[in-house]
Amino acid sequence: MRTFSQVILFLSFVFIVGCSTAEKEKPYTIGFAQCTHGDDWRKAMLEGMEKELSFHPQVKLLMKDAHDDSQLQIQQIRELVASKIDLLIISPNEAQPITPVVEEVFNQGIPVIIVDRRTNSKLFTAYVGGDNLQIGQTAGLYVGELLQKRGKVLEITGTPSASAASERHQAFSEALRKYPGIELMPSLNGDWERPYVMKRLPEVLKKNPDVNLIFAQNDRMALGAYQVCKALGIEHQVKIVGVDGLSGPKGGLQFVEDGIFKATLLYPTGGEEAIRTALKILDNEPYAKENILGTLVIDSSNVHILKQQSEKIVDQRQDIQKQQVRIEEQNRLYDSQQTVLYILGASLLTAVVFAGIAYKSLRSNRRITQQLKNQNEEISAQRNTISELAEQARQSTEAKLGFFTNFSHELRTPLTLILSPIDELLAAAPAGSNQRKDLEVIQRNARWLLKLINQLIDFRKIEVGKMPLRVAQYDLVSFTRTLLQAFEKTAQQRGIHLRFLPADSLINAWFDANLLDKVIVNLVSNAFKFTPDHGSITIVLQTQSTDDTIRLTVEDTGPGLSEEQQKRVFEWFYQGNESASVGSGIGLALAKELIQLHHGTIGVRSQLGKGSSFEISLPAGKPVYAQDEVLPEPSVADPDWTTGELVPEVESTSNPQAASVLLIEDNLELRTFLTRKLKPHFQVLEAADGSSGLNTAMDALPDLIVSDVMMPGTSGVNLVDTLKQDWRTSHIPIVLLTARTAQEQQLEGVQAGADLYLTKPFDPTFLLESLKTLLRNRQLVREHFRRELSIDTTVPASQKVDRKFIQELGALVERNVNRSELSVEELARDMGLSRVQLYRKVKALLDCGVTDFIQNIRLTKARELLATQSITIAEVAYQVGFSSPTYFSTAFKAKYNISPSDFKNLHQKN
Repeated sequence: MRTFSQVILFLSFVFIVGCSTAEKEKPYTIGFAQCTHGDDWRKAMLEGMEKELSFHPQVKLLMKDAHDDSQLQIQQIRELVASKIDLLIISPNEAQPITPVVEEVFNQGIPVIIVDRRTNSKLFTAYVGGDNLQIGQTAGLYVGELLQKRGKVLEITGTPSASAASERHQAFSEALRKYPGIELMPSLNGDWERPYVMKRLPEVLKKNPDVNLIFAQNDRMALGAYQVCKALGIEHQVKIVGVDGLSGPKGGLQFVEDGIFKATLLYPTGGEEAIRTALKILDNEPYAKENILGTLVIDSSNVHILKQQSEKIVDQRQDIQKQQVRIEEQNRLYDSQQTVLYILGASLLTAVVFAGIAYKSLRSNRRITQQLKNQNEEISAQRNTISELAEQARQSTEAKLGFFTNFSHELRTPLTLILSPIDELLAAAPAGSNQRKDLEVIQRNARWLLKLINQLIDFRKIEVGKMPLRVAQYDLVSFTRTLLQAFEKTAQQRGIHLRFLPADSLINAWFDANLLDKVIVNLVSNAFKFTPDHGSITIVLQTQSTDDTIRLTVEDTGPGLSEEQQKRVFEWFYQGNESASVGSGIGLALAKELIQLHHGTIGVRSQLGKGSSFEISLPAGKPVYAQDEVLPEPSVADPDWTTGELVPEVESTSNPQAASVLLIEDNLELRTFLTRKLKPHFQVLEAADGSSGLNTAMDALPDLIVSDVMMPGTSGVNLVDTLKQDWRTSHIPIVLLTARTAQEQQLEGVQAGADLYLTKPFDPTFLLESLKTLLRNRQLVREHFRRELSIDTTVPASQKVDRKFIQELGALVERNVNRSELSVEELARDMGLSRVQLYRKVKALLDCGVTDFIQNIRLTKARELLATQSITIAEVAYQVGFSSPTYFSTAFKAKYNISPSDFKNLHQKN
């Protein structure tokens, strides 16, 4: 038994160790997006990569060739990324069109290695390739000495948009300037290919028969140049120099050895170095971002040695491939044997485990049976107890609902006593006066409270089955249009497009006018509540002949409902999960019950961000109603209903040049009241809770913020702390309004960074004057920043974030002061802000734009250089980032009322 246990332990150990060993391997997938550069170049680069990859069999290489087509290469890069590669190697065809997709891949977190030709961006992981400037310079010096400093030279370039072509041409031209006796003719574009050279070169040589040397930027174009010279009979007169120096029967080494080329410059493909760099990056090892490969001139003096070395490398590569094949065969044999061993060990271990489980199950079976018997007895006792508790809960709920209903009835009397005097006072109050507006606020809230009480009473009637239904035949079009008239003023004030679209001018239907009006009004009121200003609300009324029903649909362009909200929206007292939800949670549940009394249905369709649609379906005929539900003589519908103006009146927009105030208050009436008080003096933005207020503050960057403390979502104290810690909003004065009067609560708000803490009730005039004072203080801080921008002084704690922002922005500009292309977008990106946020922040702190801020720093630096250094005006202009000395002189004189030359002479004399 002991020996058997030891065998089991040994097999388990082997199994675990084998699995852990297999897990140590790190397979990678590398994508290679290549543009052709010629078959020989592609073959040489792939051979170099395959040589290096032969030492890493777990690495997979996916290669795509764009054949000198930039758009195809962009598509192939996206295909490689979609293949879930771990790293991308790319040899760009052209820099300009390829740059955006390379930046896109890099920003996705995928390492990118650029090979051979560069892009127009610094967003890449590493570069591997030859130094084209060095190649051009080396070629120029070699040509100058080869022609003994006299002669006529023609350069054949690659595609002008390629970085390699432009860099080689630039360095070649500069190198030949050292030889005044050498004439460099205008370059010929050969597009990197031999056929283009053979087509375009003959005409050039016929016009210039005295050409002594042709320098082609690659060996393929050099071969084309030789073939043209041979066809013209001047192959011995014109010397040919190429670039690449590839091995093989069609490579530059062979052409130099055969005497076709005078020389060629070695341009390494970089295949091996690209794979080595890729593996360092993937294994998180140190690597160099710039991997520049060396070059040398290959002519008759060294071509034989280089060719022998190249042939030896090819032989070694073939030997390595053979060894790799043998190793793979041994690995497959090892893997198969190891798999069999794992299966045997796992099977044996599983058998032992199952045997143990079976034995344990037999022992515990009797115990479980006895436990189930005991649990059945307990469940039976609990069922009886639950039945008793349910009956007690029903009686308790019935008593609570009875009390709540009676209490609701008692509230109707004082509400009546409130509404009657208010109506009389409104009749006597002058139109448009503040007193009348305040009275209208009281009247709206009293009517809203009365409506809630009536809904509770209706709810109780439905619960006890005492809601009578008295239907008669009415014109539903006229009935609905009458109800919608009460919403027209609200729609005009908020810019909401309210449309009523009946299918016919007259639609007769059987319904209880006193009950159906509650349903329609509730749906339209909800639509106004959730539809943003300048949205649209559409009421569609139509008949359905297929099922003999009438359908009324209320559609809005509000935020919409989630699937969970749509399932529960008709439940009693359900208010949803939105922090902005207001109301009792009774309206839609009551509407559903009233529609069901009419033997109809109500449903909702909604999509988040696209609005909601509530649809009522009513029977068109009389037979569905019982005899006691039908009035003997139908009368004209005249519902006694008022909207209570759920959407308050808002005054016209204030002066757009005025300062902006963000008002964050979850109480609609108080928010509307404060908006009316502040509108004549400020531009007012509104938010109904802390979360939406925080988003509005980040987007709009208002001049002032007035916020309640106790709100759904983010509290006022947390809101202040978040805004004061953020560079974008740290400068904005914040006033907190609250009913919490305890000293420690006020201290909490002030410690969070609030500029003013007002307790409710407060004087609106005092609030208005406080806001004006905060604006004046902010202007003083702004002037302070403008005067002390470059002075390191101690500032109050509330200004530390703003001072740090200005100092870091100034330091960023000074580090790049010599760059004339420095842009606002680049500064915003480096500061972690959007362009608009950076502009608003600088405007709020310094009362100037970002461009003016940059130019002020440039001019300040220029003044320092003019006063302390003996350099020319032009040198100063370029050192501080001006594109031309003339523009610099104009800007300097505009700021300091003195020209740069006069300023310099004045300080040099002193």
